[in-house]
Amino acid sequence: MLRAYRWVLAILPFLIFVVASSGDRSSNFQNCVSACYGDKCHPQTTLSLTLRLTRWTCTDDCKYQCMHMLTDIAIRRSSTIHQYYGKWPFWRLFGMQEPASVAFSLWNMYYHIQGWRQLRSRMPSDHPMRSYYLTWAIVSMNAWLWSAVFHTRDLPNTEKLDYFSAALVIIYALYHTVLRLFNQYPTRSCEDGRIQRTPIFLLWSSICTVAYITHVTYLSILPRFDYTYNMAFNLTVGITHNLLWLLYSLPVSLPLIRRFPSKSKTYRPSYASKAAVFVALTTAATALELFDFPPWGRLIDAHALWHLSTVPIARFWYDFLIRDSLDDGWRESKR
Repeated sequence: MLRAYRWVLAILPFLIFVVASSGDRSSNFQNCVSACYGDKCHPQTTLSLTLRLTRWTCTDDCKYQCMHMLTDIAIRRSSTIHQYYGKWPFWRLFGMQEPASVAFSLWNMYYHIQGWRQLRSRMPSDHPMRSYYLTWAIVSMNAWLWSAVFHTRDLPNTEKLDYFSAALVIIYALYHTVLRLFNQYPTRSCEDGRIQRTPIFLLWSSICTVAYITHVTYLSILPRFDYTYNMAFNLTVGITHNLLWLLYSLPVSLPLIRRFPSKSKTYRPSYASKAAVFVALTTAATALELFDFPPWGRLIDAHALWHLSTVPIARFWYDFLIRDSLDDGWRESKR
């Protein structure tokens, strides 16, 4: 027991000096990690199976222990709780760094699996948007899977897989939205049954493909990940996507788009306002990221709540897509 507390006692003289910077840059934290490493990290040191499976090292474990010890002291003294390496202090569970975000990410993935099943069973097999919606569902499942992996262990590779997968969801959503709202999806010829693709479809497909490849390549070749650019890219694409769906929900008095090729611009289905509700909900959910705060019980922070809030939104959106695909406006457009 005394050995376990040796590295704790080594930093006590430094605790009176509170460093008003990020937690991992404080001298208290660095001294604690250094003392812990010297005391615990030896060739014969063996971590638990769950920590080894989730790729924790002895140094990582020292950082975790020191982070929580300093957080305990901060709470007792009612002082500022610091972030460490850009994250709040979370209690880990079975090696998972952020168990609540992992659970909510998997819950999101589950609803996208359910949405994919609903699309397959309820959407007409010859619907021109069927393959695009099904692909978007699969891309979304992939993104939430990597989100769960990333929140299990924040490592350079898991971070990139999470961010790149999320970017793919956003840009693919914009891609199929443009095809849907401007009726540029491929159609089948009534004469010979051949698939017809418009020049706009080919151009738009090329633009989105090049944009995504360029985005991933740029972030991959940089010596340090450009978080500012990544956020700007995702926000720009996401806001554009939401604005387009707002066009869908506009009242009859503002007929800016033709929602269905066989109907006039004034044709507005009764459920059109749900697109605006979706935009409002996603905007409100994203706003949770702005209200950053230390995690409740060291388990749930604003980011975890954002993941939780997107669960019902996903179900709502699949219901909307299916209802839109079953609208009478499609009947005469399947040519």
